[in-house]
Amino acid sequence: MKQFLVFVKKEFYHVFRDRKTLLMLFGLPIVQIVLFGFALTNEVKNSKIVVADYAKDIASKRIIDKMEASNYFEIERTLPDNKAIEQAFQEGNIRLAVIFPSGFNDELQHQNKAQIQVIADASDPNTATTLTGYISSIILDYQSELMQNNAIPYQIIPEVRMLYNPELKGAPNFVPGVMALILMLVCVMMTSVSIAREKEKGTMEILLVSPFRPILVILSKAVPYFLLSLINLSIILLLSVFLMDMPVNGSIVLLFLESSLLIITALSLGLLISTVVESQQSAMLISLMGMMLPTMLFTGFMFPIENMPLPLQIISNAVPAKWYYVIVKAIMIKGLGFSAIWKETLILAGMTLFLLVVSLKKFKIRLQ
Repeated sequence: MKQFLVFVKKEFYHVFRDRKTLLMLFGLPIVQIVLFGFALTNEVKNSKIVVADYAKDIASKRIIDKMEASNYFEIERTLPDNKAIEQAFQEGNIRLAVIFPSGFNDELQHQNKAQIQVIADASDPNTATTLTGYISSIILDYQSELMQNNAIPYQIIPEVRMLYNPELKGAPNFVPGVMALILMLVCVMMTSVSIAREKEKGTMEILLVSPFRPILVILSKAVPYFLLSLINLSIILLLSVFLMDMPVNGSIVLLFLESSLLIITALSLGLLISTVVESQQSAMLISLMGMMLPTMLFTGFMFPIENMPLPLQIISNAVPAKWYYVIVKAIMIKGLGFSAIWKETLILAGMTLFLLVVSLKKFKIRLQ
C-alpha cells in the first residue's frame, strides 16, 4: 500500500510540473464549457435582412417596425429593386429579404387580403426555416391587431421562396463544413505528428545533418499530406454529387485552388505545432482539440455565428475554416466566381503566409 501511494504521489508531481498537461486537464474543459454555453442555442438572433418596400404605406411601415423591434432581425438596408436583392444574397451578407408589393395596404383594406414575398438563403436550411417562421409570426401578430377592432377578417399571405436550396436539403449546409473540418484536422494533425515522431525517435537530428537542407526536410513531410488531402477532397465531392445529389454550380478548378490554399494553411499550422511539442501524443492532442472545437464552433455550419456574443464573433475571424466555408458555399451552391470571394481568399492567403513564415522561423535546425 505504501508503494502504491508513492507512485500516486509521483504521478501528481508529474502532472503539476507539466504545464501542457495542466492546460489539457483544466484549461480546455473551462474553454469548452464557456464556448458551448454561448454557442449552443436553437434560436437565431440578429440575422441581417433587407427590405424592399414598394408600398410605402402605413401597413408596410408597421410590419417593418415590428421586425426592427424584435431581437431576431437586423435590417441591413432597404433595396430599390430585385437586382439589388439578388446582389445582396450573392455577397453573402444577408439571410433573408422581405418584399412589400405596391398597393399593399389598399389590397388589405379593400380585398381583406394581401401578399408579402419572403426570400430566404436556403443554403443553410435550418436557419432559413427558422427565419421564415419568425417572419410569419410577426405578420400573424400584425394581422391579429387589425382584427381586434374589426369584424371583417384580414388575411396576409407570406409568399416564401427559398434560394439556392429550395428543397431544404441538409447537404448544401454540412458538406462545405465537413470539407473544412476534414482538411484542417488531417493536415494539421498529420504534419505535427509526423515531425514529432522524428523528434521522439531521435531521427530528426539525423535528417537535419543529412545533405538535405532543413526546408527540404519539411517539404518532404508536407507534400504527401497535401496530396492525400486533395484525394480526400475529391472523395467528398464525389460522394456529395452522386450520393447526396448535391450539384457543384461553380468552377471545379477554382474550388480545388481554394482548397489547396486551405491545405497549405493547415500544413503551416501543423508545422508550427510541431515546433513546440516533443511527443506524438502531445501533437495529436493539441491538433485534435485545437482544430476540432474552433472549426465546429466558429465556422458557421453547426451554429450561426451571429448568435454568439461579439467577442466570440471577433475570435471567429481568426479561424481559417470560417473563410474557407464561405468560399466553398459561394462556389458550390451559389455558383459564383472569384470576383465574389476575392476578399475571403485574400484573408486566407494572409493567414497562410503568416503561419508559414512564423513556423519556418520557429523550426529548430538543431535539437539541443
